[in-house]
Amino acid sequence: MRTLISMLIVVAAAVVGLCSVAPAASAREEPQIVGGWKPIKNVNDPHIQEIGRWAVSEHVKQASDGLVFSKVVSGEVQIVAGTNYRLVIQATKGGGAGKSATYGAVVYEKLDKTRQLLSFNPAN
Repeated sequence: MRTLISMLIVVAAAVVGLCSVAPAASAREEPQIVGGWKPIKNVNDPHIQEIGRWAVSEHVKQASDGLVFSKVVSGEVQIVAGTNYRLVIQATKGGGAGKSATYGAVVYEKLDKTRQLLSFNPAN
């Protein structure tokens, strides 16, 4: 009986020891916040620029204001059942010869790569 109790104590100690190591190992990795926004590290990535161009195009379809996409200047990404992009976009009014301004856009890209423009507003 003593041997069984001793073995159980050793096993319990080993389990406790393993549990205390697991958080330290995962602490070395970048924390993942489910549904949290993370900065886009490379806004010059062609996919990010394409999403910005698409957002301006969709906005123009709805507002008929003639904005012309220049570039995505910054943004954040949120992983959901697909990806949300919160972008700061530089665009020009009046067909390229007009005044440059910044806009905030939120685009939802589904897993099948279809997109939805959730918002588009002046950033100023």
